[in-house]
Amino acid sequence: MQTTKQLYEEMGIRREIWQLGQRIQGELQERFQEIDERAEYNQLKVLKAMQEHRVDASCFQYTSGYGYNDHGRDVLEKVYASVFRTESALVRPQLSCGTHALAIALGAVLRPQDILLAPAGKPYDTLEEVIGIRPSPGSLAEYGIGYRQVDLLPAGGFDYEAIRRAITPKTRMAAIQRSKGYQTRPTFSVEQIGELIRFLKELKPDIICMVDNCYGEFVDVKEPGEVGADLVVGSLIKNPGGGLAPVGGYIAGREDLVDACAYRLSAPGLGKEVGPSLGVMQAFYQGLFLAPTVAAGALKGAIFAARIYEEQGFFVLPDGKEERHDIIQAVTLGSPEGVVAFCQGIQAAAPVDSYVTPEPWAMPGYDSDVIMAAGAFVQGSSIELSADGPIKPPYAVYFQGGLTWEHAKFGILMSLEYLARRQLVDL
Repeated sequence: MQTTKQLYEEMGIRREIWQLGQRIQGELQERFQEIDERAEYNQLKVLKAMQEHRVDASCFQYTSGYGYNDHGRDVLEKVYASVFRTESALVRPQLSCGTHALAIALGAVLRPQDILLAPAGKPYDTLEEVIGIRPSPGSLAEYGIGYRQVDLLPAGGFDYEAIRRAITPKTRMAAIQRSKGYQTRPTFSVEQIGELIRFLKELKPDIICMVDNCYGEFVDVKEPGEVGADLVVGSLIKNPGGGLAPVGGYIAGREDLVDACAYRLSAPGLGKEVGPSLGVMQAFYQGLFLAPTVAAGALKGAIFAARIYEEQGFFVLPDGKEERHDIIQAVTLGSPEGVVAFCQGIQAAAPVDSYVTPEPWAMPGYDSDVIMAAGAFVQGSSIELSADGPIKPPYAVYFQGGLTWEHAKFGILMSLEYLARRQLVDL
């Protein structure tokens, strides 16, 4: 029988890279144990919520049309509210992605003449057109909604004095992005987000604080709703879907605000009462059940990637020893060729479309060509092994996901293999 080492070599990983991986993995065992302990807590949290709300087989039934009296949908939203420690939640397949869920929340809360504040710097690229930073039909700017942005301090912290100056009586909402997006800045911990929210509410008690929670769910034992966030928003094809959700997003938070989001998603007067589950409920429930373990595997992969690439002399964020607050690992490769080679290696490690060669292209919502490696069971799922990056300075790639730690490990080794084949690293 083949050994694991022989199988790695047969699948294209040279001996030197495999040996490097084995050494790094051995050095990370204590760190991995801590991640497993956190995953155990989060697993129990999810299980407790499912038991308390009496999930049963009837929750998985198909509904269509209006979706009136969809029992499974309604129970799932109670489960999400319990897991995220909020008053209410909206969890729907009709929320097609994280950007869609965020756009719904923004549109539900903000009115003409209101001002949206971004106290943590530039938002994720796809939100620029939602807000109107880059003009787009239907943007908030077209509805007379203003926007103020406070950039982070050079060291990556919040500029509290500038935030104080930016808030006016018309500041209705603060949007806080937990993860780094396509930026080389730190991801914020739940505690840091809580400190910012407390500061904002001291200045303006009625300000609504929304957290873009994408990539951060189940990385910590706390979620932003536990530190004062009024709305917490994310995508089901990232962490909380556990790799099984085929589509969907969630908005959790204050009951009145979640209801407003439901009216925005469907129609005034209809709200949460309509919206059929269309047969996806079992995947939504089972994906949430698996999410703590899946997120833990992805987190191990991110730390492994950081250690591998910092040993090769690349700037990585976070570094291999920092505390983690999301599953994304940024690696600054310094050239378009490096970004392309990395992503092509990740694609070659995929279970789906491994034979496809990704190339940069003009992707909707971005201001530069973007390359995406995503040989996934669910299109665009970034809890599955994936990597992407804009083809612009500083030429950083963003790696995330892996439904299992073992697959994440293989993907990172294959990305290094592709860089080595093109003589972009010196092993």
